[in-house]
Amino acid sequence: MPETTQQTIERVGLIPVLRAKSVAQGRAVVEAMIAGGITIVEVTMTVPGAVDLLKELKKEYGAKLLLGSGTVTTADQAQATIDAGAEFVVSPSLHPEVIKVTKANKKISCPGALTPTEALTAWNEGADYVKIFPCSAVGGASYLKALLAPFPHLKLIPTGGVTLQTAESFLRAGARALGVGSDLVNLAAVDAGKPETIIETARAYLKVLADVRRS
Repeated sequence: MPETTQQTIERVGLIPVLRAKSVAQGRAVVEAMIAGGITIVEVTMTVPGAVDLLKELKKEYGAKLLLGSGTVTTADQAQATIDAGAEFVVSPSLHPEVIKVTKANKKISCPGALTPTEALTAWNEGADYVKIFPCSAVGGASYLKALLAPFPHLKLIPTGGVTLQTAESFLRAGARALGVGSDLVNLAAVDAGKPETIIETARAYLKVLADVRRS
């Protein structure tokens, strides 16, 4: 049986957040991440032509790349990105109508929340994961652990401040996967013609994940 979207997210353990300035830049970053072994990407709505980029990536990589959309704050955006190939939909904040559209399309919903009330509300609205954002600004891994104490059933994905240095502590605190930004999705490296920087960082993240799982 093929893996479900959730199984892929938890196996890979990383959701790189792509905030590219152009479709071409976005494609170059994705290519480097795939070369480094990461087969998931979240294309944010802040990318000019985000829906077109999703379509292109879907066409180019098909089932080899698990696509998600990010910074989705309206039902229309959710539907447009799902139609373009997104299998999971991420928001920085909580929008019940986005969760509704995502679930109606049988896709994976990952709304954003920060406080205990927001995290539980998002879960009760039907979220599959709750993105805790901005996690590092409120204590990082220790905050994640504190949230899971009363709500151990929540599936949390910390985002904001996840780096190679903090990845292990977030995983040990109970993160199901990590939302990773500029530390991995290095636009400057691509612009400088150095995709190997991204490839090496991708491999380093996967090594951290493997080491934590082994222990």
